Amino acid sequence: MKSTNAFSLVRVFRAAQYSEQGIRSAWRDEAAFRQELVLVLLLAPLTLWLSLPRTDTVILLALMGLVLVTELLNSGLEAVVDRASPDIHVLAAKAKDCGSAAVLIALAMLAMAWLMLAGPTLWAHLPH
Repeated sequence: MKSTNAFSLVRVFRAAQYSEQGIRSAWRDEAAFRQELVLVLLLAPLTLWLSLPRTDTVILLALMGLVLVTELLNSGLEAVVDRASPDIHVLAAKAKDCGSAAVLIALAMLAMAWLMLAGPTLWAHLPH
């Protein structure tokens, strides 16, 4: 008998599988995602090691997540544009450029926040 319950473990499990497939696909096909994930895997432990104030740590980790989310959305957008319009078109180029700009802004936000929030603490840990 089919459950009418709004919450379904089967649906949650399938959604998790689709998410895993998306991450695997991005890792396999998107060099930018691989590079950004490696950056996050290096910065996140460093951020935690610095023992920054909790709010600073949360902000930095959230911005790292934002970079990955933005890259995933950009990759999805590019795939849809390529599927819908394999020919060069001004609107296809605009969509791709806007997605790329979103990633750039997310990266710039992370870089500025990391330099401002973690930079001084890291500098203090370095031998002078």
